[in-house]
Amino acid sequence: MNSIQPIQMIGTQRSGSNLLRLLLNQYPSITAPHPPHILQRFYPLLNVYGDLSEQTNMRSLTNDVCLLVEKNPVPWTGIVLDRDKIISRCKSNNIIQIFREIYDEMARTSHATKWICKSMANVKYAGQFEEQGLNPLYIYLVRDGRDVACSFKKAIVGEKHVYNIAKQWVDDQIECLSLKESIPQDRFFQISYESLINNPEMEMIRLSKFLQVTYDPEIFNFYKSEESKNTSTAGKMWENVARPIFNKNSRKFLTELTSEEILIFESVAGDVLVRLGYERQFPELPDEFCIKEEDIVRFNMENEVLKTQANLNADPEGLILRQPQDQLITGIKSRKI
Repeated sequence: MNSIQPIQMIGTQRSGSNLLRLLLNQYPSITAPHPPHILQRFYPLLNVYGDLSEQTNMRSLTNDVCLLVEKNPVPWTGIVLDRDKIISRCKSNNIIQIFREIYDEMARTSHATKWICKSMANVKYAGQFEEQGLNPLYIYLVRDGRDVACSFKKAIVGEKHVYNIAKQWVDDQIECLSLKESIPQDRFFQISYESLINNPEMEMIRLSKFLQVTYDPEIFNFYKSEESKNTSTAGKMWENVARPIFNKNSRKFLTELTSEEILIFESVAGDVLVRLGYERQFPELPDEFCIKEEDIVRFNMENEVLKTQANLNADPEGLILRQPQDQLITGIKSRKI
């Protein structure tokens, strides 16, 4: 039986997941490296590799996944990824096992007994995790979707129009809540970003108990760690992790979104907001407010324009750090099947 415990963080990006990752990374028994998004990037590319029962194909995929990790904009310090060793430890030839063995190796390198993957979209692969026997613990981090929208509008990644952000946010929460109902409750922990920044000690005591680690208030010095500094210098959207917890970082949507944007978000996601304990700004949508098909077409077009602008306006250093991974994935996509 594997003695290393996988822990998967789920939810939506821009919800404080790097803050929580860095807090938990302070525990000696936990390693929580910055995610290269292995599954999110490689699942759409698996047809390039063919039948993975053939060792040549398995070796090619393993090598490419290791390269992705080695090119991560926030380095995985201290680890040497021995391709042969990773393949030999895989219980079967598939991407889930490669993913697990790479994270297991990071845990061994760090002398940790638990690892955390912060690829929030991995909730989509929960079924495969169960089939492959990973049995991870899940940390579901939720944040007011309207504040998530404010953050995505300024980030290099993700959707940019409030309508598209709301659609993605709803889909993510529904998947997480569905998973919550389908696995043993002793493997699922739900925490809100707002409670984390306003009651950090209480929430981290709760979470430490769930993870079976001894709570240590020294974790709040996370912003002084090498991992925090490496993360903050890898892009402007992560620069806040080099500072102490800022408890005023909520309900920003009240000043950063227009009334129309809030209406659009709540028309798409209002029921889920309420289900998660957030109050609507508009308990009832105005009679004259209605999103039509032509509006959605326009929103989608505006979203693509805004995403292009976000790439053009991205900080040059951050783009340079992302180039090696982007070039790797582009090269894989160009291969003949």
